[in-house]
Amino acid sequence: MSTPLTFITKTGADMAGAFDDLAQLRIAVFRDYPYLYEGSVDYEKGYLQTYLQSERSFLFAVYDGAQMVGATTCIPLADETAEVRKPFEDAGFVISTVFYFGESILLPAYRSLGLGHRFFDEREAYARSFGDFTISCFCSVDRGENHPLKPADYRPNDAFWIKRGYRKEPALQSTMEWPDLGETSSTPKTMTLWTKPLND
Repeated sequence: MSTPLTFITKTGADMAGAFDDLAQLRIAVFRDYPYLYEGSVDYEKGYLQTYLQSERSFLFAVYDGAQMVGATTCIPLADETAEVRKPFEDAGFVISTVFYFGESILLPAYRSLGLGHRFFDEREAYARSFGDFTISCFCSVDRGENHPLKPADYRPNDAFWIKRGYRKEPALQSTMEWPDLGETSSTPKTMTLWTKPLND
């Protein structure tokens, strides 16, 4: 770290000013397993439009000097895209009571500093501040047990998420598409949802 870390929060349309930094960070972090994301700024800007269109979307970001080195987002599930809402709608959830947590990303040099917990703390506090959300959720990609690009020392984040009070919901699955490393077209990926009551 070259300087003391600084933190910013932005909501709704005000997030636009940080999107170039966020796009570059997402591309850098999501190249690694299990996302293996062949990112592009154009794809990122399309993805991030959803957050600009929601008055209650939220960004919490960490900077080292002028570089964004970590970030996390969240948004009411009702404002998310159809593929994210669908498993909850199919399972009979009241969508207006669910807050969806997006990415939680850090460059490798900034991990193990407690920022992962800070990201969940910030998002959960923000969701609770409205008073009408009872569930938080996020999704993680399922690459299966034997993916050829899975590193030998790979450890999933499941233990961390369980420690935070989240429960894996195998019955709640969504499908998202993005281009894998070395590919030019998007392919579908299975995403498994995790949930936590916000009033715990």
